[in-house]
Amino acid sequence: MNERPPPRKPRSLVPAAIVAALAAATSIACGVAYFEIPIETPIQAKLDVSAFQRVLIAGFVTGGTEDVDANQETVRLLRSQLRSKSELRVLDADVMELAEIARDQQKSAAEDIGVDPAEPREAGQALPAPADRGDQPLALPAEIKDEKDIEQYERLFANTAYWKRIGEEFQNPLIVTGTVLFTTHSRAGYVTRDVEEYDSFGRRRVMPVRTYMERKGFILRPKFVFIDGRTGATMHQEGYREEILYSAQQNTPALSSYFELMDRLVPNFLSALSSQKIRGTRVLLR
Repeated sequence: MNERPPPRKPRSLVPAAIVAALAAATSIACGVAYFEIPIETPIQAKLDVSAFQRVLIAGFVTGGTEDVDANQETVRLLRSQLRSKSELRVLDADVMELAEIARDQQKSAAEDIGVDPAEPREAGQALPAPADRGDQPLALPAEIKDEKDIEQYERLFANTAYWKRIGEEFQNPLIVTGTVLFTTHSRAGYVTRDVEEYDSFGRRRVMPVRTYMERKGFILRPKFVFIDGRTGATMHQEGYREEILYSAQQNTPALSSYFELMDRLVPNFLSALSSQKIRGTRVLLR
């Protein structure tokens, strides 16, 4: 009689992932050590500024709240940052009042086409077209309150002849200018906040609670424009938007909020001119 072969052992039905998880749990139980290793990630500069030895932070067209002189404060802050974090020589010069300069240029353009610039007009209303000219400048708003107002001033940065003349005055530097809109802001809605609770045994626990709150704060919208002082042409521009809100009962000075928002933006500004390093950590197991 033929003997039957011994029965085969059934294959294990435990997935490999479970085996790996059990191995990891065993390692943790045995006391795995964790180490945080500091690392630096280089970020390449957005602009090639090797042709320049100097940088001129000229000034900014600003608007919004009058509690902060955003033109003066932005120029001072960027000059200070570049002195310590850029190889370019930062030029000391009077801060340019670009809003007034833009209005003067608009006034001259209006006179060139035979329009009386003293004639009262509403903000944003177009100048009447002369008989022999099809193009005319738009009137600039006297007060800059929002994005629509400040956008009308951006034609100033396209005036290559003007910026080339400024470049010649300062020995052909890289010119940094742009716009800064710093406005108040308020918002109401539900906010999740953590609330501490203690049970009858004195054990503490933190519970998320949704609460309806009215909050107020500020919005910062800067646009940085980089101009070649040799030609007056725009090399690069980039805009940002940052917002901060506080409880309605908190009284935070506008200048403090401005600097807090600018602290978030300065690394982006510097990365346009020079290579930066972002510091962080990696977790290693042993």
